[in-house]
Amino acid sequence: MTTVPPHVPVLLDAVTDLLERPDGVVVDLTLGAGGHARAVVARRLQVWGHADLLGVDRDEDALALARERLAEELADPRVRIRFVHARADRLGEVLDTAGIGHVAGVLLDLGVSSMHLDRPERGFAHRLEGPLDMRMDRSGGPTADDLVNGLPEEELAGVIRRYGEERFARRIAAAIVAARPVAGTRELAELVRGAIPAGARRTGGHPAARTFQALRIAVNEELTALEATLPVAIDRLDSDGVLVVLSYHSLEDRIVKRALAAAATGCVCPPDLPVCGCGRRPLVEHVVRRPLTADAEERRRNPRSGSVRLRAVRRLAVAA
Repeated sequence: MTTVPPHVPVLLDAVTDLLERPDGVVVDLTLGAGGHARAVVARRLQVWGHADLLGVDRDEDALALARERLAEELADPRVRIRFVHARADRLGEVLDTAGIGHVAGVLLDLGVSSMHLDRPERGFAHRLEGPLDMRMDRSGGPTADDLVNGLPEEELAGVIRRYGEERFARRIAAAIVAARPVAGTRELAELVRGAIPAGARRTGGHPAARTFQALRIAVNEELTALEATLPVAIDRLDSDGVLVVLSYHSLEDRIVKRALAAAATGCVCPPDLPVCGCGRRPLVEHVVRRPLTADAEERRRNPRSGSVRLRAVRRLAVAA
């Protein structure tokens, strides 16, 4: 496996504070290089004298790296860490297979990590030459090449507009289709740059960033998986269990915000109804009223933390 710089976990203190209680199993659904997991295990050792963590990731390379970096924790008899290769939206199946009913905490650190962006052979980075892959799980499924070189122009424009929020999606799709076959990441990035008017390229980041984000989200079905994961994560929390979600762009944060708000909503009967007829009770309460963001010092040390939004809820009483 290609050596990459270590991934820097974002909002580490906030995550460990939120996931130190109650006692029980904590599920890291986006284990990555294990940075958050290591800190959560260390904190739970301090608080409880033991730690039980289930590390899930759809990327087999990430799981291998996490095993390596958590070697010290794995050697501690007070610590139990299990590794599972699966998508986050298979949480219910993963817990059932492990014989786990309810859990003390769930962590979702969304988006793409350094181990993806800094490895050109994975095809995520518009600044590095690589194949048009972008799959987080390389064991199967369509690649970015399949979308870039295979989708009809109208469908490709829809993907770029929907998942990249790109206002020049039609122009970009037309340029890509005219240049087919597109061979790699740099060629794609230059095509996108050329399709965007010069005036619009003078501000913001790299002009291809939104298109690359859109393709990555589509390839990995990220938003569909997120929508399916959140209700299951809430349902499998034990009483006082905490769900922590880190999101990095408006599309995923909007889904998280709505799902957590819905779970925290109680009676929805008209206010003039004397007795509740809907029977709805809130499942969770917000423990972070306003989304947490990285402070100036963290943004300086880790520029990729600049867009993070942390939201968290605590499960209310679960029936025995």
